[in-house]
Amino acid sequence: MRPDLNLLYALQALLEEGSVVGAARRMNLSAPAMSRTLARIRETTGDPIFVQSGRALVPTPRALQLREQIQDALQQASGVLAPGEQVDLKRLDTRFNVRANDIFTGIYAGRLLDALQNDMPRATLRFMPEEDDVDDEMLRAGRVDLFISASRQLGHEIRVQPLFTTRMVGVACADHPLFKDEISARRVARWGHISVSRRGKSHGPIDEALARQGLDRQVTLTVPTPSAALLALHGSDLILPLPEQLARAAIEMGMKIRLFDMPLELEPVLIMQAWHPRFQHAPAHQWLRRTIRALTEDARDADPAPR
Repeated sequence: MRPDLNLLYALQALLEEGSVVGAARRMNLSAPAMSRTLARIRETTGDPIFVQSGRALVPTPRALQLREQIQDALQQASGVLAPGEQVDLKRLDTRFNVRANDIFTGIYAGRLLDALQNDMPRATLRFMPEEDDVDDEMLRAGRVDLFISASRQLGHEIRVQPLFTTRMVGVACADHPLFKDEISARRVARWGHISVSRRGKSHGPIDEALARQGLDRQVTLTVPTPSAALLALHGSDLILPLPEQLARAAIEMGMKIRLFDMPLELEPVLIMQAWHPRFQHAPAHQWLRRTIRALTEDARDADPAPR
């Protein structure tokens, strides 16, 4: 049976006051209640602790020995429950394991690394590949510290924070015949498409939007990442649906492509960050979430309205 650590405070009062009445007053207890507590201390320690000497109580040798240990024990116990000291992030050695989609890594990874090197120079950042494991299970197991992805249903205890929304646009080579006339859903469906899916999926919201107009498309190529899709697009007559931020970033990098509004009813995609509550109050993790939230502020300011 585990000892009641509250007995340490009672024993300290008894040893310092030298009487049951004085200890009871100090502990805000009645004298009979303090006597019962002394009985419990005797039972726990296997020592009488105090013995009668005339009209006074005197401590036993065991009690005198305990007096030297109690103060240290209580200080250590109090320290365990005291608020943690403020962490110096610049001296912190840690590694962040982040699983993020390409919308985030393609635009914000470099800026996040700059902030990390400035605020936490001894920390490292590791972007984890997407695997076949369940999203909330990887957070529960601690394999991933932070998950950044399109919004999805996660476990009830997982903390989630919206970051920004994006919309899907079409991308094609700059000289694609599609740009020679008005871009309609029928003309978009006429050309082969590239699908981006880490898990090899070729059917999604675009196919459903086309089906509502009695149309379908041919997904000629499926690749795991947008960067691979953009490279495959070069010199082809394929069409690549991409999040708008990624498409504009590719144009800014000098790729000879053009983007166009998809002539379809497509819902904006909400991007969120998610983490397990074990990290809710960890200073380093708080810095990571706060920094990512700040980095994506420009995207929130430009959030597209539903079409």
